[in-house]
Amino acid sequence: MSTAPEMRFEDHLAITRLYADYAQAVDSGDWDLWPEFFIEEGVYKLIPRENHERGFPLATLSFESKGMLKDRVYGIKETLFHDPYYQRHVVGAPLVHKAEADRFEAEANYAVFRTKLSKETTVFNVGRYIDVIVRTPQGLKFASRLCVYDSEMIPNSIIYPI
Repeated sequence: MSTAPEMRFEDHLAITRLYADYAQAVDSGDWDLWPEFFIEEGVYKLIPRENHERGFPLATLSFESKGMLKDRVYGIKETLFHDPYYQRHVVGAPLVHKAEADRFEAEANYAVFRTKLSKETTVFNVGRYIDVIVRTPQGLKFASRLCVYDSEMIPNSIIYPI
């Protein structure tokens, strides 16, 4: 069992708030909020657990800048055709593995539920976030967010951010 790094209560609270605000934003359907959680050169990847654990680079989704995230938002809003659905994130308390003055390494478990109109709610995606978080003048932002999902089987399309 590892011990938590020394960090200020205010920093831990800010990280917890970042996780909660992120979940609320991606559940709200206001997709323009999503890229704002990342720095300009921020990385977002959705990757199967097996690939992550074996060091394989293949990801289901891979974006390597805030501009790429904004392109995805444009696609969600303007060009992708799909059955609309709601999603709801349940995110565990973040575990901070490394704390420096302006940089944190943290992870948290997540479960995403999906509700299609006129259908029952189902478990959509389950895994853990592995994050690098940095302090910016605008507050804490993700420098990197890996969404490592557990199941080898996923729906044939993932439209919205995890």
